[in-house]
Amino acid sequence: MKKVLCISILLLFASAFGGKVHAQFKEDAFQQQYNSDPSTDKDSTDVLFTFKDYFGGLAHKHDIKIGVMAAGSAVFLGGCQIYNRDYWKLPLVYAGIGGGVAAGLIYNRQGRSDIAKWCFIGAGAAYWATMMDGVIGFDDDGRYPHPGKATLYSILVPGLGQVYNGEAWKVPLYWGIMLGGVHYYMLNKTNYTRFRNIYLEATDTEVKYTGPVSAETALYYRNVYRRYRDYSVLTIFAGYLLQVIDANVFSYMHDFEITDEITMNIAPSVTPVYAQAPALGLHLGFSF
Repeated sequence: MKKVLCISILLLFASAFGGKVHAQFKEDAFQQQYNSDPSTDKDSTDVLFTFKDYFGGLAHKHDIKIGVMAAGSAVFLGGCQIYNRDYWKLPLVYAGIGGGVAAGLIYNRQGRSDIAKWCFIGAGAAYWATMMDGVIGFDDDGRYPHPGKATLYSILVPGLGQVYNGEAWKVPLYWGIMLGGVHYYMLNKTNYTRFRNIYLEATDTEVKYTGPVSAETALYYRNVYRRYRDYSVLTIFAGYLLQVIDANVFSYMHDFEITDEITMNIAPSVTPVYAQAPALGLHLGFSF
């Protein structure tokens, strides 16, 4: 009885799902190409950056990856422009960064910190523009999207990597996370400062405190808002990091497509048993 019941359930299940089931994948999505030259093969144990590799690329002895170029040029200013053969931009790079820093130091020494601040901001903007120009000018051999470019775009401008990948709809999501973190950071910082000052005033033995908030209450809320302030910083960092990872991952998956290249048919069939046997033979046919 149990055996007949099991067979009946199996037949019912097979009949319900009988028909065609399409599994769609792109054939090239699972193909990996490896370098046939062992001398240039690299694996995960290789170092990601070496000065020999970087300066060899600047001398145009060999090609370097965009990550190597950006990492080296973050320290050795103008390296991106040298590798991209944009030599005419070097005076602009050194004048913008060096001039801003020098002017800031001079004004700061003269006690004009307000002007010095803007000089340092200008130097930082010139530095950012130098790195962005290097990424834009990097020769990607027509590969789109280029994972290195997408990643660096997101590092330099949050959300730009998603725009480069053709997924601009994600930008409001990540900017919402980061701007929300900034909003709550400022709110929690204000409240933290307020209760910290109340606590300091309430515990000052030289001043008679008559405020409505006790020292214990002020201490409690000071710690609460300090913790929330720190959480807000983590939220901002998490949103920034997620959009960088997103740009990198989805640039690699951009070519992962689905097509109607595999078809599977599932249909039940009953095979009669001619020999003497206590059970009914059952056969499920699969065709590809």
